[in-house]
Amino acid sequence: MSTETSLLELTNARVVRDGRTILSVERLAIRESERIAILGPNGSGKSTLIGLLTRDVRPIAPGPGEPEPVVMLGRDRIDLFEARNLLGVVSFDLQERYDLAVTALDTVVSGYFGSVGLYRHQDRRPFMREHAFVLLESLGIAHLATRTMNTLSTGEARRALIARALVHDPQVLVLDEPCAGLDPGGSYHVREAIRELARQGRSVVLVTHHVDDIVPEIERVVMLKDGRIVHDGPAARLLSSANVSELFGVPAHIEVRDGWRRMW
Repeated sequence: MSTETSLLELTNARVVRDGRTILSVERLAIRESERIAILGPNGSGKSTLIGLLTRDVRPIAPGPGEPEPVVMLGRDRIDLFEARNLLGVVSFDLQERYDLAVTALDTVVSGYFGSVGLYRHQDRRPFMREHAFVLLESLGIAHLATRTMNTLSTGEARRALIARALVHDPQVLVLDEPCAGLDPGGSYHVREAIRELARQGRSVVLVTHHVDDIVPEIERVVMLKDGRIVHDGPAARLLSSANVSELFGVPAHIEVRDGWRRMW
């Protein structure tokens, strides 16, 4: 087992909604510089799991003498500033909220404040816009800096939100269904952006129900079904036809080519 620092840990974390357990995780640790895919069908608990990591979802409180269910950087309590530095999140839900007449550049700057759009009271500094432009440039969309989000393609807007998530240089980038709603061109550019970020050594948590989204740099796969982790291990071993068929409940054939996997 790796001895690298655990950035995020879940221990006996259980989420109950309307009297029903929708997620139960005995143990999950995400270590520094680790690149993980969380794979599972719709309704398997992926979004709830991400909510636990981001503290947007609260687990059942532990009993006396039991460990805290969610720990970040070895602590069960962490302030907002530290949480922003630890996690950068990109989700389809966030993009829906960003269908606004806000420029791509201002969208990235808003990441400094954790807001959707910018407001007059926010103390914007010149370095923020400069850094935001550099991030757009690194993702190949600097030429779109002055375009508003509601005029960008879905893939272009998704890359702008990835740039937004990177403003605090987070240790972990969480990508929730990063290619949802994208055409082949948009998917290609988003996947290439993920690959480059992974190659830079950043921790990546990629959440998806599409095997095709799992870029070659992903080293570990966590398979989630019916609110429970059913497999957790090396991508090369777990992404087999048998495991994927079991996970999704349909016959699946996994083909591997140049590090990419395709489900047929």
